Amino acid sequence: MSIADLPAADDVLADVGTWASAAAPCAAAASPVALALWLWWAVRRARLVRAALADRVTVEVVPTSTFDPSEGEVGRWARQLGRVHHSTQGVPARGSAARLRYSAVDGKMCCYLEGPATAAAVLAMPCFAEVEVRAHRAQKDIQPVRFPAPREGGK
Repeated sequence: MSIADLPAADDVLADVGTWASAAAPCAAAASPVALALWLWWAVRRARLVRAALADRVTVEVVPTSTFDPSEGEVGRWARQLGRVHHSTQGVPARGSAARLRYSAVDGKMCCYLEGPATAAAVLAMPCFAEVEVRAHRAQKDIQPVRFPAPREGGK
């Protein structure tokens, strides 16, 4: 194939113009449908994020005084935090992020790990050998099971 065999530029433009004029009605009909689908997807995504941000779990991470993690332990904990996003069932990254919060309470520094409620099990998993994880919210929802005492003398 040589340059002489290629079609002229004005022939190509004429073909593109013919194709565009033939496709214009279809494109005009498809545009509102595409816009409606995009709008539905954006609203659905925003609702998922809003619901995930409204329902979050906080756990407190309390290290011991001899806490000194190895590089391998830090890597394992980072992979564990990476699983939080996968346990949120399709919530966009903005709503499924795990966040570390530090605050001072009565002069002591506290570390809190916060994430979506669907990832509560992943957040409450022990991360290091010398770190205690205290789940604040999960403990309130658990009700103890009580069995009535058997009667004496009766069966």
